[in-house]
Amino acid sequence: MKLNRMTVAAALAFAGMGFAGSASAQAPEQFIPLLSYRTGQFAPLGIPWADGKLDYLKLVNAKGGINGVKLVYEECETAYETSRGVECYERLKGKGVGAVGFDPQSTGITFAVSEKAPIDKIPVVTPGYGLSQSVDGKVFEWNFPLLGTYWTAADSIVQDILKKEKGSLKGKKITLVYHDSPYGKEPIPLLQKRAEKEGFALSLLPVTAPGVEQKATWLQVRQNRPDYVILWSAGVMTPTAIREAQATGFPREKMYAIWWGGSDHDVTGISGAKGYNTVTIHNTAEHDKVHDEVKALLYDKGQGAASDAKELGALAHTRGMVISMLQVESIRAAQEKFGKGKPMTPEQVRWGLENLDLTQERLNELGFGKMLRPVKTSCGNHMGTDWARIAQWDGTKWNVVSDWYQGDKSLIDPLVKEYAEKYAKEKNIKVRSCN
Repeated sequence: MKLNRMTVAAALAFAGMGFAGSASAQAPEQFIPLLSYRTGQFAPLGIPWADGKLDYLKLVNAKGGINGVKLVYEECETAYETSRGVECYERLKGKGVGAVGFDPQSTGITFAVSEKAPIDKIPVVTPGYGLSQSVDGKVFEWNFPLLGTYWTAADSIVQDILKKEKGSLKGKKITLVYHDSPYGKEPIPLLQKRAEKEGFALSLLPVTAPGVEQKATWLQVRQNRPDYVILWSAGVMTPTAIREAQATGFPREKMYAIWWGGSDHDVTGISGAKGYNTVTIHNTAEHDKVHDEVKALLYDKGQGAASDAKELGALAHTRGMVISMLQVESIRAAQEKFGKGKPMTPEQVRWGLENLDLTQERLNELGFGKMLRPVKTSCGNHMGTDWARIAQWDGTKWNVVSDWYQGDKSLIDPLVKEYAEKYAKEKNIKVRSCN
């Protein structure tokens, strides 16, 4: 299934092309592709995520676009399948003056299109997911894992566990229950390094997709009696894991999920979810001014992407808005260099992504100041600054329960270097200079 959604402004402009002079009066347009998965195993996560992305783009248009440039977008359904994601990429990459950047919403699709992006010269934007080593802009010129990676998330979780254990994990046992896919395997190298450093025993329990059958997995958890479980899940796998943990008596307050396994739909209605923890990218469990603007300018007028305004503030929806905001601000940064009020090419937007500088003042203006801390990228650093916090479900809502964490650079930087160099060698990529 493929869903096409054009902005109201673009549709009206098209309808009016029959009268004289309309072509010259039509506002310039910028095309943004929207890969989504409203169907398939991860649909419970994909639907609010896609709605959040759409809502922010609609909000920007409602406020006049980017220096007068209206955003035109097309949604393409992938069902989280890599082959369908590649098909969407190939179909949408040449629209307008070229697709300004793909947010694949899938680590598998990211792997696939990352090989195509340098040839097609199109950015791949993966805030909070994708290839963790793509932080290295010298190797991954076209990849941008903005805000944080899976290594950020895994390390922040371990730091929070360390705090609970008063600074020592020696002799402790931690189990990773993970989706058996490229997505689920991403945190393993970091956790192995952490286990070596801290002296805890790490066990790995893969779960076959889609993750609706986990009884054997949680029987192993009960037998192994770990001190903590880290859950790398999404979609239907998450509530299944919470219910199985409850059935086997594993305390939910000792469970930590990756941010894609910690959304409102994962826990709502599950009586045994109370105490369940998730890591949040920056502080996306917070509500901010942007939520009020979206409600006033879209939902109160019946123009929101979701069927119900109650979705506003849900973690997955908020993260969708964050992703679209990062893309919009990258286009805006490109316009500052290459021409305000003009549609930007993919290469120009790549420059904007690499020279993104969102100060706290600017984030406050955009309505994201409570959720995000300043973000600044560079040639060598395509992530910016990674921040994370821990949120806990109290039975009705998420509460932020930790201080700020950042990934331990003494562990992560050598991993990024090792895996980036390995990728460059395998793909025969010439490593560029960032002087």
